[in-house]
This record gives sequence, structure tokens and C-alpha cells, in this order.
Amino acid sequence: MTRQPRWAATLLSLRNLLVAPLGLKTSGSAAPSDMIGIFPVVSETPERLIAGFNDRHLDFRVVVDVTPPGGVRQVTATTLVKTHNWLGRTYLAIIMPFHRLIVPALLRQVAS
Repeated sequence: MTRQPRWAATLLSLRNLLVAPLGLKTSGSAAPSDMIGIFPVVSETPERLIAGFNDRHLDFRVVVDVTPPGGVRQVTATTLVKTHNWLGRTYLAIIMPFHRLIVPALLRQVAS
């Protein structure tokens, strides 16, 4: 999941450009060694990865679960967001349609 489709990378670059003047975190805010894709790693085990960050407008986590070996392996992604203010709610409303496209595209890459 470290590689994203080009269109998703372009959207992320546009997002970073638009939110930087608002004082929100951009994807380059954390050290590269503590990153998975564009997100800082919060915790990691063989079965679960939690990545994300807290910001002024919202707290964000993506949880990627992998079933243990032994049968058909399944990978699931769960997104958790807690908004803090009107900016967080507005931001979430704007990005949600894109998020619903990007996460399945990333999971398709895992499958192939």
C-alpha cells in the first residue's frame, strides 16, 4: 500500500497545497522511516497496522488488518475520523468522495 495511483498522488499534492495556508498538517510532516505510504505509523503488528495523525481540525487513523496465514488471506482497511470543529467537518465532507475511490484502489493493488 506504499504505492498509490498517480491520480491519487496528484489529489494529495493538491490537498497539501490547499491546506498548508490553513496551518493543517501535510503528508510530509513526519519522518520517512516512520511512514507507511503517506501516513505516520502509530503501531504495527504482523496482523494489524495503524497509521494516522492528530491535527487541529480532526484526528485520523487508518487500520489495515490482515488475516493470519493458513487459508485465504483477507486484507481490510478501516478509516476512523474524529472531527474537532467546523473545519474538520467541512474538510471531511470534501475529501470523503475521493477517499471512497482511493482506499479501494489501494486494496486492489494489494490483491494483485
